[in-house]
Amino acid sequence: MEFENRRALVTGGASGIGKAIVLALAAQGAHVAVCDVNAAGAGAVAAEARGVAVTMDVTDTASVRAGVEYALEALGWIDVLVNAAGWDRIMPFVKTDEEHWDRVIGINYRGVLAVTHTVLPHMIERGSGAVVNVASEAGRAGSSGEAVYSGTKGAVIAFTKSVAREVARYGIRVNCVLPGLTDTPLLQGMIAEGNDKLIDAIVGATPLRRLARPEEVAEAVLFLASERASFTTGETLSVGGGLVM
Repeated sequence: MEFENRRALVTGGASGIGKAIVLALAAQGAHVAVCDVNAAGAGAVAAEARGVAVTMDVTDTASVRAGVEYALEALGWIDVLVNAAGWDRIMPFVKTDEEHWDRVIGINYRGVLAVTHTVLPHMIERGSGAVVNVASEAGRAGSSGEAVYSGTKGAVIAFTKSVAREVARYGIRVNCVLPGLTDTPLLQGMIAEGNDKLIDAIVGATPLRRLARPEEVAEAVLFLASERASFTTGETLSVGGGLVM
């Protein structure tokens, strides 16, 4: 198996894309720390993946540090870091407020900074590692009703490239996956809030004419985390059905 005897830490692992990534890594032999603010959800996924549940709020640096320390104690080391935690709510930018900004930025961007900042010294000491950040096609092209979200995902793309340059000398690769609209509980919640016409319009503009499945995004993450991508770093891989072609 491709990830046999390898250790991985996945944020946002309780549901959606994060859960699919955890299960895909586990299916390939990895021991996975399933990190999420939803402790019950993380526990359920960890049990399914025979991994370790870690309660972690990525917006709280102390929580991140404690969670990574717990994961290291449980796993022994970390070969792969996947930053998959994310959140958004669709609304016109002029109707957003600072509370909305803080939550979106805190989870989608600052969380990536905090977790990566905590894990990288361990990888540097080991002289190896792979980091995969889950951004979004919205970070490249923008998305109506998701101005703040798009901004954070654009920041993640730029951050990925910058850190990839800094840590390449230590044998660490850093890459980014850009999902398009993906059929997750978060998206279903957006549809339930009355955004079905907007979602339908985006699907209609997508050449493959459907939503992505979380498992399809997970496959892209596994490729970038694996030795098959051993000479790939600082790259962005789109899984968007051709939306931003």
